Amino acid sequence: MELNNIIAALDALLEPQKYRDYAPNGLQVEGRHEVRRIVTGVTACLDLVHAARERGADLLLVHHGWFWKREDPRITGVRHKRISALLAADMGLAAYHLPLDDHPEIGNNALFGRRMGFIADGRFGEDALGWIGQPEEELPVRSLAQRICRHLNREPLLVGPADKRVRRVAWCTGAAQDMIEEAAAAGADCFISGEISERTTHLARELGIAYLACGHHATERFGIEALGRRLADEYSLEVEFIDIDNPV
Repeated sequence: MELNNIIAALDALLEPQKYRDYAPNGLQVEGRHEVRRIVTGVTACLDLVHAARERGADLLLVHHGWFWKREDPRITGVRHKRISALLAADMGLAAYHLPLDDHPEIGNNALFGRRMGFIADGRFGEDALGWIGQPEEELPVRSLAQRICRHLNREPLLVGPADKRVRRVAWCTGAAQDMIEEAAAAGADCFISGEISERTTHLARELGIAYLACGHHATERFGIEALGRRLADEYSLEVEFIDIDNPV
């Protein structure tokens, strides 16, 4: 399949033009024009580039790509190593950030909520990126943390009221910890995201809302894997998801 046709299909599905993002969505580095094999992963780190090259990938498709705003644009150090390895393999790089977080079917938030058994009934926050709803049944926040641990294979960090019972739950994957005040204002008993900052603990305590930091990488594996499966099913491409472990 032609590279340009793959990017056009991804753009049509994810509609990146709707988002004010921190990096370019879509094709970031051009590679071979004919694509038969794709490797997907969360972040375009050097280990993932090498793994994709070993598998003979024509295209690397990720959630976290390159060329972020306010980054030093010079191609030196780590940036040089990553780009050199990609170009040496004549492999393309495509990335979708907020569009893949937000997609209502295969987005990170949609799939995370579905995996945890949440019934979504609203959105909140800037650009309505946060999701809110209810668990299948009211439960203590510690029980919710245990459920998340089973699904993500990592123990969440709980701050705020540890005895909270969860009737309303809000979530936004990745580095959305600063949406905690908006989650509380939306009526959530518990807010779930990936990362945590020093200030998050104090805000959770003072707002009376439980906060679960579940890992940026761990909460954002679902979308890119699902996107790869869709490409494989619809276009008969060889697609492999490679999970480069990241404890953050």
